[in-house]
Amino acid sequence: MLSRARVHELLEGDRPGDIAGPAVRRFLTCLILLNVAAVVLETVASLEAAAGPVFTAIEVVSVGIFSLEYVLRGWAAPEQPAYQGPFGRLRWMRSSGALVDLLAVLPCWLPWLGLDLRSVRLLRLLRILRVAKLGRYSHAVQTLQNVLRDKAADLTSLLVMLVALLVVCATIMFHFENDAQPNAFSSIPATMWWGIVTLTTIGYGDMSPVTPAGRAFGGLVAVLGIAMFALPAGLLGAAFVEEIGKARRPSAAPAAPPGAPSSPCASCPHCGKPVGPAAP
Repeated sequence: MLSRARVHELLEGDRPGDIAGPAVRRFLTCLILLNVAAVVLETVASLEAAAGPVFTAIEVVSVGIFSLEYVLRGWAAPEQPAYQGPFGRLRWMRSSGALVDLLAVLPCWLPWLGLDLRSVRLLRLLRILRVAKLGRYSHAVQTLQNVLRDKAADLTSLLVMLVALLVVCATIMFHFENDAQPNAFSSIPATMWWGIVTLTTIGYGDMSPVTPAGRAFGGLVAVLGIAMFALPAGLLGAAFVEEIGKARRPSAAPAAPPGAPSSPCASCPHCGKPVGPAAP
């Protein structure tokens, strides 16, 4: 019988020399990827007809394993300092990781509770949320989370600027094109669709200016769109470099206690032998 501390080590811990913990986490990672692939492929009618029982078996086994994982994580949650105390497990159930784990299995249990499967068919698509569970096992996803958390204020400021620019551009283009194209540019909210596809440099072509003033302004907006999206790209790129540098930077050596002998000098440049302690 595994102890609570051992279950926590297998699912969350990183004990040096432990083989079972990394093996369990690798298995869960592979199972998550297999589930995401199954959710995507079963929407292909020919594959669903040919391999329907296989998809069903993958789903049944996965739901059982993920449900057991959710229960074990909740049981071992008090091993973490943040979830100790009389209501520790309730605090764990409200955490983002626990909610993702619950949403990954809940849609599959709802039909067993007597609900009509047709009413929860849309809810079953939440199985794709199992891909979010990869954040617990992927260093790349954890790095992305750290970057977004550190730069949240800067990204929010850029988003506010982008929304303001969108409103201004849509308003000006509406006044340029409304008389020439009253059906396409019928209102400022409708013109915002043109502003979105132009600022993002997608340019679907379903709405395009025809007046000389509108075309000139549209070209200016397209250039502004490139500049607006270059700013967050540069911000995130620099943040990624900084975060990766933190992970690779070796920890500083502890300072020598007071009164300890000085560190040895470098080796003799002629013979290579150490030359003894440094002179005071």
